[in-house]
Amino acid sequence: MSGALWTLLVTGAHLLAATAAILLALVHASQKGGERRLLRRANLALALSALWALAGVGYDGRGSELHLLLGLADLAWLWLLAGFFASDERDKSIALVSPLIHALALVETAQIAIAALRLPVWAYGVLPAPVSDALFSLSVMFQLLFCIGALVLVHNLYVGAAQPARQGLRWPAAALAVLWLYDLNLYTITYLADRIPAALEEGRALALLVVVALLGIGTLGRRGDLRFQPSRSFAFRSFSLAVIGAYLVVMVLIAQAIAYTGNDMAKAAQIGFVVIASAIALAVVPSRRVRGWLRVTLTKHLFQHRYDYRAEWLRFTDTIGRAGPQAISLHERAVQAVADIADSPSGLLLTPREEGGLAVDARWNWRSIEVPAMAMDAAAVRFFEERQYIVDLDDLRAGRKQDIPECASPAWLLANPDAWAMVPLLHFERLVGMVILARPPVARMLDWEDFDLLRVIGRQLASYLAEQTSQDALGEAQRFDEFNRRIAFVMHDIKNLASQLSLLARNAEKHADKPAFRADMILTLKNSTDKLQNLLARLSRYGSQGGAGLQDADIDLVLQKVTRQFFGKHELVMLDRAPCVVRCDPEALEQALVHLVQNAIEAGPENSPVFLDLRVDASGAHIEVIDNGCGMSPEFIRTRLFKPFHSSKQGGFGIGCFEAREMVRAMGGRLDVESREGIGTRFQITLPLDPASGLIETLRQQAGPATEVA
Repeated sequence: MSGALWTLLVTGAHLLAATAAILLALVHASQKGGERRLLRRANLALALSALWALAGVGYDGRGSELHLLLGLADLAWLWLLAGFFASDERDKSIALVSPLIHALALVETAQIAIAALRLPVWAYGVLPAPVSDALFSLSVMFQLLFCIGALVLVHNLYVGAAQPARQGLRWPAAALAVLWLYDLNLYTITYLADRIPAALEEGRALALLVVVALLGIGTLGRRGDLRFQPSRSFAFRSFSLAVIGAYLVVMVLIAQAIAYTGNDMAKAAQIGFVVIASAIALAVVPSRRVRGWLRVTLTKHLFQHRYDYRAEWLRFTDTIGRAGPQAISLHERAVQAVADIADSPSGLLLTPREEGGLAVDARWNWRSIEVPAMAMDAAAVRFFEERQYIVDLDDLRAGRKQDIPECASPAWLLANPDAWAMVPLLHFERLVGMVILARPPVARMLDWEDFDLLRVIGRQLASYLAEQTSQDALGEAQRFDEFNRRIAFVMHDIKNLASQLSLLARNAEKHADKPAFRADMILTLKNSTDKLQNLLARLSRYGSQGGAGLQDADIDLVLQKVTRQFFGKHELVMLDRAPCVVRCDPEALEQALVHLVQNAIEAGPENSPVFLDLRVDASGAHIEVIDNGCGMSPEFIRTRLFKPFHSSKQGGFGIGCFEAREMVRAMGGRLDVESREGIGTRFQITLPLDPASGLIETLRQQAGPATEVA
């Protein structure tokens, strides 16, 4: 294309853009009603842009005079953008917008001042060439900063508006975006090439023509409600974009300042600075702590309410409703749902024990915390059911809460600095669980809004957990019913067989002609009959005898019988044998211990010993069976260990632990279990002491030191 033709096209574009801007301003001036304040601001911007376009007719487009007019036009467009934000006083209610607008106005004012200093009357009379060049580079960087900030505001203007308002805002927002996107590309190339590209500078009139056309379409369209309704995620992304833009500009400024030093190491210093700054950005920006601090700061200063309840509820339902073979259990999802709301990285779920109190049920990302077998006692359960408190553990540690009893704030929780909050899950005023939250990366004090939301979420989760518990109980009752029907047939057949064998034994006694045969047959039949009768007695015993058959028994003798059964088969190690007498059924206790020892042998490595420990204190006798096997998860202990007909062994009935627990309960005792995956398991049988034995043990402990001295 020849130079003359290009000049003609550029002149025509400038004239056309100026004419279109003036005509649109006249259309605005002729309109009645509407947003008169916005129209006046738009007319000022159009007039200054038209003046710039007319001044560029026949001019090379790169003079400081045109840059001065262009800076004034940009200020006018920024004023119009601020008018859109101020249409519902959003610039006053959201602290981020107004300071950013003022900062951009200051930057553009500085750019106008630089353009004024570089006018020919000053630049070639007073300013040396190096200073003029430095001012040019500084002006380009100011323009880059202005374009980035202005585009962030345009993005905020459109995305944060209510849906009806977007219909009226889309054309003005598109016009301003075209204007500053063109400038962003223009000044980026200028900064990289260290000179203004003539074609892009002269073609700016075409961008202005597109801006006027988009504004004209918007003027003819209907205006929507300009009430601003920003979401939290939108504000966080916008603020992050502004921070990134500011970081980019600061990095460019420092790198350029290093280059202006002019020494031989300037280039190496520039490269080193860029590498270090990029490394810092990569280390800090992905940080969860930094993101948490930004989110807390924005929520605290930009919004009346901390939570976006719609977003929180959608996330909650998505977490709870997540299913599939790879999904975590419902109890772990319950912990995650509460932790996500409070930005907590991990948590625990405690659920009621059948004996009373609370025990750990599920862990979510919190394997390191040590939890005792009884995490909280029955008194704590009653307190939370009556008071329905959500406890901030930091308040307890600082002494700001005086009305929380010790039972509701166990020492193992207060001693762990990572433990942050306790959220009770209540269903019809009954405690079905307790979520313990870990401290978030950016800790804060819980307030009324946290308590209200967590209380609502807790009740919803409690209903899910109660429903699952009811379904499990119904399924177990159905399996028991099926089992009882099968056992009825088995007992009937066994009774018939026992009767036939008894009759055969009696008939065999009549044949005395073969004494040896008779004796052997009678002995065999009697043994078989005894075994069948014993089996019938055991099958019919459960649930019928209650506490009958209890007697005083020495536990040490029972343990000796158990060890003799496994002698030569597997190593059993007795850690302690404190003498004590308890009220129990010795045969049932022996059978329960055999079940537990057999499970410990099968759980541990080959030839790994199983330890038996006997301790006596004021609460009773404690018999422990300890192994160092693979351990069990809280979910397995809760859902399968004591559930009949669930066995991890091929061909097993899954009633060993269930039978052991029922035997211990029938004697008035308790069976507890503590297990860690990869470490091992400890079963503990607790039996009440015989009153006389308890008194003797107490006297022995009190007289122990004196006896040793003697």
